[in-house]
Amino acid sequence: MTHPYDSLTPDCVVDCLESIGLVSDLRLLALNSYENRVYQVGIEGGDPVILKFYRAERWTDAQILEEHAFAQELVDHEISVVAPESIGGETLHHVLGQRFSVFKRRGGYPPELDNLDHLYRLGQTLGRIHRVGGAASFLHRRALSPSRMATESRLFVKTDFVPLELQSAYSTLAKDCDQAATEILSAMTTDDLQRVHGDCHVGNILWRDDTPHFVDLDDCISGPVVQDIWMFLNGDRNQREQQLAEFIEGYEEFNDFDVRQLSWIEALRTLRIMHHAAWLARRWSDPAFPKAFPWFSNQRFWADHILELREQISAMQESPLQLQRS
Repeated sequence: MTHPYDSLTPDCVVDCLESIGLVSDLRLLALNSYENRVYQVGIEGGDPVILKFYRAERWTDAQILEEHAFAQELVDHEISVVAPESIGGETLHHVLGQRFSVFKRRGGYPPELDNLDHLYRLGQTLGRIHRVGGAASFLHRRALSPSRMATESRLFVKTDFVPLELQSAYSTLAKDCDQAATEILSAMTTDDLQRVHGDCHVGNILWRDDTPHFVDLDDCISGPVVQDIWMFLNGDRNQREQQLAEFIEGYEEFNDFDVRQLSWIEALRTLRIMHHAAWLARRWSDPAFPKAFPWFSNQRFWADHILELREQISAMQESPLQLQRS
């Protein structure tokens, strides 16, 4: 079976780069990226750059360019986001059957979520991002959807990927999770949806010079602002509420936060858990995925996944986190 990335050889990467006027010194480093292919490429007489090759048929050109425009809008507001470089007036290039963009290389390390000062600064930066994000709407990017992330996900994996002996338990539990999350998120209205990062975890943040630099807006969507917040909260309930208070204190210096969105956190977590399993299943024909995620095809993964969904049923029934404003 052929795959769109089969032709993306080192020579192809270099040819793509040089087709837009950048000369490679042939130093090539593949970075840990699977949805797209991402390389650090050395440049003669200059700093290395990052090349991101977009997965075929995932996004339209219009959706990618809208992501790029959002990133540049944030940069124009002096927010620390890594936006694609404009080369020859273009940020999205089409060469040799590939679509790619060029980014400056940024160094840094993940933020420390047990460091309250880091959380405060993350809150400040995300408050600024959301203030800009709320000033306009996406025309082409998707909106957060329980139907797409939960219903379509469980139906996709249940027959061909869930082991036979676990299919009954999975089907029942996944349907219950889907219904519970959908009911909770039915409280969302179009007024609650705005431009957000969409995949705000520590792997997409580079901490440098006491500043968080946000990268990879590939999953930016129209969604509630809490979608970009909940993944920063971890530990027991008291710890999460302490983290939330510190984060929102920084956040509200630049943007208001609607506390009713706290009741959506566990439903959003459920959607992400279900969507992640389906994402792996949909990408399983890509040779990079079995190599990177060999445990996905094991029965143990699905047993643990079912347990995680069972825990989410309980979590969605609990009272939401309480925000203690200072």
